[in-house]
Amino acid sequence: MQVSKRLFALLRQATRLARDRRGLSTLEFALILPLMLALSLSAIEMVNFVMVRQQVSQLALQVVDNATRIGTQNSIQTEIDEKQVNDLFTGANLQANTLDLANNGRIILSSVEIDPEKPNGQYIHWQRCYGGLTYASTYGKQGDGKGTTSFAGMGPTGGKVTALTGVPAMFVEIGYQYKPLVWAIFGTDQRIQENAGMLVRDSRDTSGPGINPVAGVTASSC
Repeated sequence: MQVSKRLFALLRQATRLARDRRGLSTLEFALILPLMLALSLSAIEMVNFVMVRQQVSQLALQVVDNATRIGTQNSIQTEIDEKQVNDLFTGANLQANTLDLANNGRIILSSVEIDPEKPNGQYIHWQRCYGGLTYASTYGKQGDGKGTTSFAGMGPTGGKVTALTGVPAMFVEIGYQYKPLVWAIFGTDQRIQENAGMLVRDSRDTSGPGINPVAGVTASSC
C-alpha cells in the first residue's frame, strides 16, 4: 500500500513537471538570444553602412558643385588658384563632419578639358587630391589623353563626363574606408567609392597651368 502511494505521488509530481514549461521557455530564450542579438547588430551595421554611403555620395555632389563655381566672377573669364582649391577641400572635410576625410578618405578633383592640340580630344588638364587614405583614381590621372583622341572622358562606361569647347568639366572621386560599428559584414575591405561630374559654371580661363600658384600655399598634389 505504501509503495502504491509513493508511485502515485511520483507520477503526480512527474505530471506537474511535464506541464510546467517555465524552465523550457527559459532554456529556449537562452538558446535563441545569441541569434537574435547577432541579427539585430547586423541590421544596425547595415543601416549605418547605407547611411555613410549616402553621406559620401552627397558629399561628392557638393564638392563637384562647389568646384564648378570657384573662380567665377559673373561673365568675366577667370582663373582659379591653389588656395581656392585648398579651401574647397577644407570645406569638404567640414561638411563630412564625423567621417574625418583627412584620415579616412581621399578626394580626387580632376579638370577634364578639350585638348587645344587635338580639338576632338579630351584630357585631364590638372588633378588635385586631399585626404590620407591610399586611393588611386579609377578613371585617370593628370595628363591622360594629352595629344591623343583616345581619352573618352571620366566616369564609368555609359556615363562618362566630358568637356565642351571652352567649358571644362569637374570630376570628383571620393574613396572612404568605412569603420564598422560592430563587425565587418561586407568583407574585410569595406571601402566606399563615389564619384560625380559637372560642367563648370560661367567662364573659366584654362590657359597656362590651369591653377595659378599662390605664394606660401602648398598645392594639394596627388
